Amino acid sequence: MRPNIVTEAGVQTRVGQWWNAIPFLTSSVVVVCGVIYLICLLTGYDTFYEVCFLPSAIISRFQVYRFYTAIIFHGSLLHVLFNMMALVPMGSELERIMGSVRLLYLTILLATTNAILHLIIASLAGYNPFYQYDHLMNECAIGFSGILFSMIVIETSLSGVTSRSVFGLFNVPAKLYPWILLIVFQLLMTNVSLLGHLCGILSGFSYSYGLFNFLMPGSSFFTTIESASWMSSFVRRPKFIMCTGGNPSSYIPTYSAQNTTSSGFSTGNAWRSLSSWLPQREASNQSSEDSRFPGRGRTLSTARDPAAPAGETDPNLHARLLEDSSSPDRLSDATVNTMADSRQVPIANAAVLPQTQGRVTAPEEQIQKLVAMGFDRTQVEVALAAADDDLTVAVEILMSQQV
Repeated sequence: MRPNIVTEAGVQTRVGQWWNAIPFLTSSVVVVCGVIYLICLLTGYDTFYEVCFLPSAIISRFQVYRFYTAIIFHGSLLHVLFNMMALVPMGSELERIMGSVRLLYLTILLATTNAILHLIIASLAGYNPFYQYDHLMNECAIGFSGILFSMIVIETSLSGVTSRSVFGLFNVPAKLYPWILLIVFQLLMTNVSLLGHLCGILSGFSYSYGLFNFLMPGSSFFTTIESASWMSSFVRRPKFIMCTGGNPSSYIPTYSAQNTTSSGFSTGNAWRSLSSWLPQREASNQSSEDSRFPGRGRTLSTARDPAAPAGETDPNLHARLLEDSSSPDRLSDATVNTMADSRQVPIANAAVLPQTQGRVTAPEEQIQKLVAMGFDRTQVEVALAAADDDLTVAVEILMSQQV
């Protein structure tokens, strides 16, 4: 009997589309970790003593290279599969926001800070005058999971969700989610590195609260790297994401109190069918609507709402506002006049409406946070209004305007 060619081609096509959708750096990490594990498997190398994170060897022989070799080696097929399946959705979304080079820098920074924290805690436990716990000094740790725990914290903070699902069994507060995972993994798998995961969580929180801001260079640094001749072969690849945002400090805004729950990062159907341990986002229930924009702020719709009164809705208002807001100055007079005519409300300032009119404006805390990142205040207010005050979506809108 002839094989089902249509079915086989459909599976191959879907797998190819899934892989092509993974950005450059994330897919590169998956390939590197997979190839290294395959080489170790074929050569029979399974001790990992020379490459693992071993605090005693780092301190006594100053083997700093272990900071970085430890994260790309894995001890078993389940180990590498589990870590890479977790990396694909989180790394892909962070890379689309930050760019490939910037995420690479952040990954190296997290690997370094995780290792330093690991060394400090292990040294305090092993050399304190009260009770010396030498086990942590001689613990040989490998795997990408420490970086993943840092990414979980950053992604949770960035998404703004109030609760997360643990294995689809129960929900926990978002701030406690990394700690719950830490405890669950330690109870289910006794050979995992508790200290390695703990340091990943601490590094993630340190970044989310801005403690690493002084270590993050500006956009010009990453742009210079991308424009270098030796980077041209990488930049030309279709999955490479340029660092074209207007964020001078490379700092992703973190969660701030909002009235609604953000939908966070979305993942593909392929990922949802492969893994269930990552949290599932709750649907966003944003009922408030900015009176300056017809319809939902996230959709630049060109269709006129038939239920809207005549003269109230301008179908191209979203597009014109976002196009005009790309200028560093305030909105053009033509756009302001269009807004005034379409809404039939006198507007003295295109960015700030009078409070007496009962208009809904973006929280000042969010505006100040984005302005501090280097964006123009007018662009910030328009982007927040178009994103229903969703900080994540507003950042994506602002960064897309800088392309």
